[in-house]
Amino acid sequence: MSVVLCVGEALISLTPATGVPLISAPERSVSEGGAEVNVAVNLARLGVPTRFAGRVGADPFGTRIRTTLADAGVDARFLESDPRRPTGLYVKDARPDGTTMRYYRQTSAATAYRRVPDAALDGVDQVHLSGITPALSDDCEALVGDLLHRKGRYTVSFDVNHRAALWPPGEAAEPLRVLAQRADTVFVGADEAATLWGTDDPDGVRKLLTGPSELVVKDGAGPAVAFADGQRYVVAAPAVEVVEPVGAGDAFAAGYLAARRFGRPPLHALRWGHLLAAAVLRVHSDHAAPPDRRELERLADDGSWNRC
Repeated sequence: MSVVLCVGEALISLTPATGVPLISAPERSVSEGGAEVNVAVNLARLGVPTRFAGRVGADPFGTRIRTTLADAGVDARFLESDPRRPTGLYVKDARPDGTTMRYYRQTSAATAYRRVPDAALDGVDQVHLSGITPALSDDCEALVGDLLHRKGRYTVSFDVNHRAALWPPGEAAEPLRVLAQRADTVFVGADEAATLWGTDDPDGVRKLLTGPSELVVKDGAGPAVAFADGQRYVVAAPAVEVVEPVGAGDAFAAGYLAARRFGRPPLHALRWGHLLAAAVLRVHSDHAAPPDRRELERLADDGSWNRC
């Protein structure tokens, strides 16, 4: 099987271990994250040959990220170390009304990432990107444009992943729509679509994004809709007791992409996405051990998957 290359920002996450507000948390756990890192880890754990390209600081946090990728089975040879800029950091501030993300990344190594080397694309037939990367810096925006320009020998999957703190909706709406139009598979949340383009209706989003051959519109605990193979598929999300939501969307994307790479139909791919997202929703970390492939196959095939 050819390789999926995930390109983007790698970060360190600090999370209050007990889920209490940051200001009063006596302890904080350290984990590795970033949208494309989360996708890469989940894909590799499902047996998809996966590679990651990005930039971290030449510091202990960067080493942790490299180790986490390697331990999951991700090829991290093209994760660059920057001797002058630090690894980016974010802190989860969990409160009863939701989790606030506090980012410390303005001068991080990832913001200076300029080009994916040609060698990183050897054996690659799919590149995975998100809308976070072009919002980091002019260099990163150019990098995403370059990867889309070089598209031909590989396909591109793109998760809109809009971050208002990085890119205000009024500025981000059209650039993100243009990037999504150029990709082959696109993921977007209904809430993101409403904020950016004024509609949370999946059919309305499809009218705006006609370029991708596959479009997946997620809706949190609601049903996910996929437009693929000329058809419309809808799969409800399983009931899950949510511990922490960050990373669930990335897990969903990985589950969907993995299923499609293994030749599964869109309906099963949506179910795989829901199952991987559910695993992450139950933990404080941005990624969790997914169900093994045999279990995913069983749950997707016999209809009992939504009782997980």
